[in-house]
Amino acid sequence: MMDDVEMEGMATPSGSSSIGDAVSGRGPQSGQSDTNEDEDDLYYIPERRPSLDLGPTPMDTSHWHFVDHAFPPALSYKSMTSEENLSNMDDEEGSSTRVQLNKADSYSSCYSLDSDDCEKIIPKVKSKDDAASELPDTPELIQDPKEIRHPSLTVAFTFKAISKTLGKLSEGDFRRFKMMLWKHYPQSFNTPPQGMDMVDLVDRLLERHNLESSLQITKTLLEEIGQKDMIDYLKTLCLRNEVRHDLCETLKTIYSEVCEDSAEQGEKMPVDDVFTNLSITTTCDNGPNIEHEVMTIPKLDSNQKTGKLLFTKDILSAERLEKSHLKFVLITGMAGSGKTMAVRRLVLDWIEERSHQHVSFLFPLTFRDLKKYEGSKVSLLEIIRTLYPATTKLREEDFQCEECKIMFIFDGLDEYKGELDFHNTSPVSNHSEPVPLNVLVVNLLRNKLLWRGLFMVFSRPQIKRCVPWDMHYDEIDVRGFRDEDKDEYFKKRFKDPVQAARVIAYINSSKTLRIMCHLPLFCSLVADEYQHIFKEQRPRAALPSGITYMYTKLLLALARQRRVFRAPQQSPDKERDFLMKLGKLAFSMLEKGKFRITKHDWKDVDIDIEEAVNDSGLCTQYLTKPFVLYTENSISFIHPTMQEYLAAFYVFFSYRNQGKNIFEQHLKDKVKGMFKGHKTMELYKSAVDRSLLCDDGKLDMFLRFLFGMALKTNLELLQPFCTSSVKCSTFIEDAAALIRKKMGENQYPDRKSNLQRCLEELGV
Repeated sequence: MMDDVEMEGMATPSGSSSIGDAVSGRGPQSGQSDTNEDEDDLYYIPERRPSLDLGPTPMDTSHWHFVDHAFPPALSYKSMTSEENLSNMDDEEGSSTRVQLNKADSYSSCYSLDSDDCEKIIPKVKSKDDAASELPDTPELIQDPKEIRHPSLTVAFTFKAISKTLGKLSEGDFRRFKMMLWKHYPQSFNTPPQGMDMVDLVDRLLERHNLESSLQITKTLLEEIGQKDMIDYLKTLCLRNEVRHDLCETLKTIYSEVCEDSAEQGEKMPVDDVFTNLSITTTCDNGPNIEHEVMTIPKLDSNQKTGKLLFTKDILSAERLEKSHLKFVLITGMAGSGKTMAVRRLVLDWIEERSHQHVSFLFPLTFRDLKKYEGSKVSLLEIIRTLYPATTKLREEDFQCEECKIMFIFDGLDEYKGELDFHNTSPVSNHSEPVPLNVLVVNLLRNKLLWRGLFMVFSRPQIKRCVPWDMHYDEIDVRGFRDEDKDEYFKKRFKDPVQAARVIAYINSSKTLRIMCHLPLFCSLVADEYQHIFKEQRPRAALPSGITYMYTKLLLALARQRRVFRAPQQSPDKERDFLMKLGKLAFSMLEKGKFRITKHDWKDVDIDIEEAVNDSGLCTQYLTKPFVLYTENSISFIHPTMQEYLAAFYVFFSYRNQGKNIFEQHLKDKVKGMFKGHKTMELYKSAVDRSLLCDDGKLDMFLRFLFGMALKTNLELLQPFCTSSVKCSTFIEDAAALIRKKMGENQYPDRKSNLQRCLEELGV
């Protein structure tokens, strides 16, 4: 290895008296693209003029030589020392380096100009002898002119890749690299690069050569100094960069747009146009939102701690990983709380380099996609390559390397119906070994496959029972929208500020609607409905006055999800029976003033807990601590008002389909009930009388829903659950007369406000 004296000796080739001579002797650069080949040889630096002789004292100006002013340099660089290069890289405006990132390569006339070394750039006339001035030992750069540059090859990546590779060299090897660079490519430098730090060196390399040539030069010189491992490392960086780019393109087509229509038939919109920050907390088992318009409901013995608010970018950030060292996160939330929206935000933020940039590859895997592998053996690697073909280029070491972090996002674990046996399932650590899907899921949840990987699992709360007790994981709760986020959502959905303001004002006019908009699914249903009204009728169309219609829309949206993704074989009759059983439980609890379902409450109804929580989405599960050292699994409806709505559903269809008035305790004869079926107002008279007796207002919302269900618009939506064709053509007039009569009697002055709300529900 040569020392610095020998390197400096090489800096001035034989026959040259100055560095300027060596530089001015550069010839055509082999391997350059045609466009840059001509530009590189347009200029040369002439021989330095003799130093000025000022003559004897006093100054004799007759001996002065006239000196022209030098042309200004094309680019101006500031000196960047190795100690400050990292900070300066971040602080430079317009670029992460001093190379212009919007150009692949460019000519720079930025030479070091000393006080006595001002030189004029003179156009160079090409001659046949130019080739003779080229150094004979310059390695040939082989480039296929027909080869198309991969779009992932950018100035920013090339700078980062070369810098990262050279940064792994020892000081001695880095000096040898610079010596070889000066030896073979002196035309790229006006002074020897020995004093340059890495940032200056890579900057200069990218200025004088295109991106492909810069990478090839780096590989060639690394081979010369015997660093073949570093060549492989640089090739690996380029390969992973190509795969990441292609993977991002695939993910963009899947996750960049969202259809906010609950039926997935509406117009697709960019996620950024509808996404609003979600309330994501570090605590779990918080129970449902218990805000209520009429009653004050005490905390349901759920988690009393106030969790830290997170954004999606914080879930598995580098900072959280460093603090917790947990690589598995379970993100739970009730139906409609925004889990899938959070997945889209996570994926797009990674693609657009806004978060989780410590992750090399991100693979979202929905259990809807995994269902097609049920009944067959499959490996995790096969699933990845099938869903994301770009990953076929990745090698075994890319999945095992510590530097190449891989993140998996599993969305909808609650939709998986396979058996998960954590006690008897054999461990599998080979990600390329084909196994049954349930074995694969168990080993993923145990973090046995790709133990260096990072895992996020999104699910409804009931699925927590599937995670083994000895599994170390972090749990996060998705709570939906906070108050300020509700308004922001509607402002994004309605581009017309006037329409957005009208919808927000309408939501604020009903405290119940305002509260229920904590569920993004509910907000989406409200926006869909009002966009339809504005489009089909007129921009100034009146908005509906009741709340029953939107609750019916929510019930049907959850039922549709259940039918399509969780219980596709279930008949309409079984679906109706299930809702009637759940409604009976809701009404029974409502009369008792209960909003938390314990295991004892399930004895009276023939309902499977998983069906109520996991499949229907109408209930949610959480842990309560009724005693200090005792925890209990509890279940509640997703909101107290949903319990009141289902109670009204049960009462309404018990009367409509079976002729039963559940308020008449002594009416047992079904035939008699059917005979009275046309007298609909008897049901409502009984319901109003029972409601007025409840000073705490526990039946107030129930009564509003009961009146709302008899309206034509709601009956049309609920038609699949009707088995009777009985109609009452004068219902609205009769119901309004009944309510006004009760208000006129003034027996319960404190209950008048709710009766007025019932009139509004009727649209009167």
